[in-house]
Amino acid sequence: MSLTTEHVLNDVLALPDDQRAELAVRLLQSLDREVDTDAEESWAAEIERRCAALDAGETTLSDWRDVRRRIEKELLAK
Repeated sequence: MSLTTEHVLNDVLALPDDQRAELAVRLLQSLDREVDTDAEESWAAEIERRCAALDAGETTLSDWRDVRRRIEKELLAK
């Protein structure tokens, strides 16, 4: 990584979480030149399905910290 890239990275890491997330989304979008419309439609349908299940009380949300701990525990057990 160049010194310029390191400097930019350090500046970005100092930003609040919401601004870092927005920057991450924009960076990823800049890499994705070709849009897969089938995938986009599938993800939109999946999001709608999950929102409907949540609204109907068929599922619950999990706190990210709990999910992360569970994943880390499973990975460390392997």
